Amino acid sequence: MARTALTSQPTTRTGLNPVYSAANVDGHSLSNLREDVFLYVKNGGASPITVTVITPGAVDGLAIADLPVTVTNAQERMIGPFPKELYNQPDNTVHVNFSDVTSVTVAAIQLGGAGV
Repeated sequence: MARTALTSQPTTRTGLNPVYSAANVDGHSLSNLREDVFLYVKNGGASPITVTVITPGAVDGLAIADLPVTVTNAQERMIGPFPKELYNQPDNTVHVNFSDVTSVTVAAIQLGGAGV
């Protein structure tokens, strides 16, 4: 399988009822053109997972450490937004990996979307 692109769902003044996708064992990508997207992760499993946001860049030849975020069992986390200079891949997406995908769902939420 390949990394799966998540479609960003814009917030609205009347509220957003997000649609969640099953987490992909090969990870996800999300568009980050305006630095206004965050990841909403739900861990419905019995064990904690680690969500790793990949940082492709380097400073003075030293790799910038990836961002690991622990989502404990039966909990949720909102992760982001993501500054472009740290997190964007060359195609202006952010790449995210999961230590486990069993009972894990995810949504990409765009802040200040349509009508906001």
